[in-house]
Amino acid sequence: MPTVALPGGTLNYRMAGPDDAQRPVVFAHGFLVNGELWTGVAEALAARGVRSYAPDLPLGSHTIALNPGADQSPRGVARLIISFLAALELEDVTLVGNDSGGALSQFLIDTDSTRIGRLVLTNCDAFDKFPPPPFDQIFKLGRHAGVLKGLLAPMRATRLRHSPLGYGMLVREPLDAALTRRWVEPCLSDAGVLRDTVAFLKGVDKRQLLDVSTRLHQFDKPVLLLWGDGDRFFKLDFARRLGRVFPDARLVEIPGGRTFHPLDGPGRVATEIESAFYATTDSRRP
Repeated sequence: MPTVALPGGTLNYRMAGPDDAQRPVVFAHGFLVNGELWTGVAEALAARGVRSYAPDLPLGSHTIALNPGADQSPRGVARLIISFLAALELEDVTLVGNDSGGALSQFLIDTDSTRIGRLVLTNCDAFDKFPPPPFDQIFKLGRHAGVLKGLLAPMRATRLRHSPLGYGMLVREPLDAALTRRWVEPCLSDAGVLRDTVAFLKGVDKRQLLDVSTRLHQFDKPVLLLWGDGDRFFKLDFARRLGRVFPDARLVEIPGGRTFHPLDGPGRVATEIESAFYATTDSRRP
């Protein structure tokens, strides 16, 4: 897997699609998952000639700890993504965020949207839901390293990881046990990764994301909201509210989709992204 050295540390990333493709896609995943959340979407886009990049962000499932003292606040992680774009010389990017990665995407465009050409938000945090209940209590408890490790230790058991108490509440389709084990193991086995994760959780403040929401109207580039209507945490009305904030937003409903619908139905997500921004017949194509 390729890596890139950034001011805050080194990131792993995955890439797919032709080298010479323009307007690359960059994926932002959420807490306690990695870039593999997007593998199916990336492969489907690659088959359509779209280049994509999926960095492993330092949100608990990364395997390379950041440099000590790196800014692990949500805005700090957003700046890390900006550094990633600059290091790989990516421009006119389609930024795609999910779950807390959607919140990071909002922090990013609020910080510096120079390299962003369009934004895709799938079911994700926004306004003062960062995160929504009951995850807000987990985020608070996880600000203590010992408590976070204690909360995650039982997740080594596949049955619990895939139950409604774990990732099972976020998907419709059966989960891959090896994949979800890769999501929980780094935080349990690497002290540096645990340190990064605690630092991120300490930096999460819903008031800051709510403040960002007051400036989202300044992002006048195309926005696509791909929203699963079966999500118990991010309801469809939430997406409609988010869509009203942006001056150029379109909402596409994914029937039955839950929080991780990019994992459940990657082909549909890829098709919607392609038809919105990459199909040659699309009148909105820059």
